[in-house]
Amino acid sequence: MRVLFVAGLIVLVLGVVSLFATFPQRERHGVNAGGISLGVETQHSEKLPPLVSAVLILGGAGMMIGSRGRA
Repeated sequence: MRVLFVAGLIVLVLGVVSLFATFPQRERHGVNAGGISLGVETQHSEKLPPLVSAVLILGGAGMMIGSRGRA
């Protein structure tokens, strides 16, 4: 049952981190015409939706509580 507690702790920490961390995304837009290539690369950061973070936090806490109940 110790494995379930540790897995729950990891999921809980990932849920809390996902509230604050941003994930960078790069997009490349361009036009190729013959031997000429013209392009622009954009970069922006996005956060995970709060619902995903809440599910991770609640799932991790539930796993930790569930591991304590079994003996």
